[in-house]
Amino acid sequence: MERRTCNLCPLLLAATFMATSVVVHAGDPDILSDFLVPPSLNPADITRSFFTFTGFRNLRKANLTGKATVLITKATKKEFPALDGQGVSVATLLYPPAGINPPHSHPRASELLMVLQGTLEVGLIDSSNKLFVQTLRAPDLFIFPKGLVHYQLNTDGENPALAIGMFGGASAGTISLPTNLFGSGIDAEVLAKAFKTDKKTISKIVAAN
Repeated sequence: MERRTCNLCPLLLAATFMATSVVVHAGDPDILSDFLVPPSLNPADITRSFFTFTGFRNLRKANLTGKATVLITKATKKEFPALDGQGVSVATLLYPPAGINPPHSHPRASELLMVLQGTLEVGLIDSSNKLFVQTLRAPDLFIFPKGLVHYQLNTDGENPALAIGMFGGASAGTISLPTNLFGSGIDAEVLAKAFKTDKKTISKIVAAN
């Protein structure tokens, strides 16, 4: 079987640098020290490794064979504790051919998406239920305001796409609509009434989540 991989786009390094140097209106509260040290660490033991994140190196060997949804690698304060209090975090998004990042929102931060490779269709829904759809090509940018539902779709059925999401907070959070609605345990009858369908259809969707 053919192994689909995505060569790491040279723009990734530049985009990551931009993510850590761009001036943002952060959602995180201001801190009163240079940086925050996790309780598990002694401040005297902090070295350059504390300020370094190498998790994106795995993109070089990512396998997209058989994948239908985006492969996301996050650098939030959970994965990269040095971000705590700094008002910024980053995620790389690797889309398989025709792959999708399903509708979701980030409750604690806005997201600035930069396409590094390929072509993406992005959609944004505002609070009046108006849909904004745009086609992006490298190196286009698109802003998803905090809390608003949005999605991305790789419109190329043959080649992967790569993007980087830059967040105005160290822990933006993600609410996935499919998972939250159909994987949270809400009674199938409630969902059937909400979506004007039957319990059998809802049960099939729940099983898939």
